[in-house]
Parts: sequence; structure tokens; C-alpha cells
Amino acid sequence: MRIKKGLLSLIGAVFILGACSSNSASPEPKPADEGEKESKETYTIGVTQLMEHPALNLATEGFKKAIEEAGLDVEYDMQNAQGDNSANDSIASNLVGQNVDLIFANSTPSAQAALSKTTEIPIVFTSVVDPVGAELIASMEEPGGNVTGTSHHHPDSIPKALEYLKDELGAKKVGTVYNVGEQNSRAQIDKIKKQMDEYGLELVEATVSTSADVKQATESIADQVDAFYVITDNTVVSAFESVADVATSAKVPLLAADLDSVPRGAFAAFGVDFFEVGHGAGEMAVKILKGEAKPADIPAEPPKTLKFMVNKEVADTIGVEIKPEWEAEIYE
Repeated sequence: MRIKKGLLSLIGAVFILGACSSNSASPEPKPADEGEKESKETYTIGVTQLMEHPALNLATEGFKKAIEEAGLDVEYDMQNAQGDNSANDSIASNLVGQNVDLIFANSTPSAQAALSKTTEIPIVFTSVVDPVGAELIASMEEPGGNVTGTSHHHPDSIPKALEYLKDELGAKKVGTVYNVGEQNSRAQIDKIKKQMDEYGLELVEATVSTSADVKQATESIADQVDAFYVITDNTVVSAFESVADVATSAKVPLLAADLDSVPRGAFAAFGVDFFEVGHGAGEMAVKILKGEAKPADIPAEPPKTLKFMVNKEVADTIGVEIKPEWEAEIYE
């Protein structure tokens, strides 16, 4: 809302001056300076995030940084569903009821819930694998509607991971744990299954419903696989240390799909910088809030860079040599 400074009326000015001194002449009221007449516009951004974990948190930090760099005056209404999809709906309804200027949805379920509640308020998403498959937008190039944003799925991430599992780790059976209820996860697993035959790999699956199920699910397949590959499943990533502990104890290499899992115990990861992905979403939000573009006219974007990182301590523990030709970033 724009707030404008009003001018003192001539009557008010005379009254005040007269009260100060009955002998003083009343000066002519001066018009306010045009630069002072209009205060800086303040925007309200509703933030809806599925749960707390490092990748999603970094995306939110990146989003806020882009807003800060643009110099916008923003008040945030921060909401976290703590992994509860019903809470996602309640949060979305609350933000729409407040008529916020823009909704920043961090995760596929968060964005879907927001879109189900409004087709008017601009929505900018991030941390979404397949925004078209999730029916958030019509296409990456022409989103349409009131939604746009950034995906964290680099097109080379799965091929690079499968190639590495086969050629560098010599794996044949690859284990994975995921929540079948997450659209993000189903999209990734479908892509993995379509490409596994090309690399001569077999996928061994264990599914979970909550983060409390993750350790037991990982243990159930640990003796059946040559390596683990953990996708960007929010439920599993929120309990990633459980997967890492089981894999390391079994001396089974654990390859992750996000870089933030490497400090948490993954052997290695092909992943993207979630801060960068969130920052890109923030830049889109700036254009929308400034009135420079509508969501329908801003193409959704995949990540720009894919990185490979290896955890040296885990590599030493499970007996895998880090080769120079991998050109990996080393986490120590």
C-alpha cells in the first residue's frame, strides 16, 4: 500500500502557530517536497515452505537475498508446513485471505496448495522438479496463469549420476528410498527407471510415508544393493543422516541428488546450488512486484549449473579412492 504524507491545512497551521505565540504572524504554509510526499512502497510476501531442511532453507535465503539486492521494502509472512500436506492447504488459505502481494512457494506441494486457492495472487515457486507435470504451469517457456518459478532439476543430473554409478563405482543394483506421495519424487523415479536399462542398472526401491520410516526402509535393502542413489525427496532428505549412517556402516557408497547432503554424510552428489535456484525465483518476484512483468510472461527456469562434490571422510571410510579426473569439489 502506498502511504502519502498529507499537508497541514491552513486552518490547522494558523491554530498551532497562534497557540505558540499570539503576537507571531502566521507564515504561509509551504507545499511538501514531492520526494517526501510519497513514502516507499511496502510489499507483503507470503512464504509457504513444506518443511525444514538445508536445501529448502537455502532456497528461501536465496529468494530473500534477491529481494534485498533489489532494494524492495518487504514484509514476510513466513509459514512452514513441517511436512504436513493438510497444513499446506491451511497456510495457502491463510495467505490468500490476507491478500498478500505475492506468494513464494518453496516445494511442489506448497506451490500446488497455493495455486488451488488463488488464480489471482502471483505465485513464484522454487524447489520443484517438474512444474509442468505438477500442473503448476502450461510450459517452461510460456507458464500462463499466475504462476512461474525455478526448478531445481538439472537435465543432466540423472544421466550423470547413473553414468557415475556404473562406470566409476561398478554398481549393478542401486537402492533408493522415497516417498511415493511426493510428486517431485515420482517424477524423478520415472526418469530414472526410463534410463536405467541404458546403463545396465537395476533399481531396488523402498518407499516411506514419513521421515520416521526412513532408517528402517534403508536398512531393509542395504544388503541387496551395490550403491544408494537418493533423489531430492523432501521426506527422505529431512532425515538424511539416517540413510547416510546405514550406508556408511554397510560400506555402500551413497550418491545424493543435492549438494547439501554431502556435509550430512553422503559419499558424493551431483547437484545444484539451492541458494542460486532460490535467488533466481527472487529475481522473478522483483519483476512482478515492480510491475515489470506478469508471471504468465516470465519463463520458468531450470538450474544453470550442475556440480559434483565428494565427502573425503566418507570416501576414506568406505574405501573409495577419489580420482583427479572426477574434477570434484572436495568436502573435508
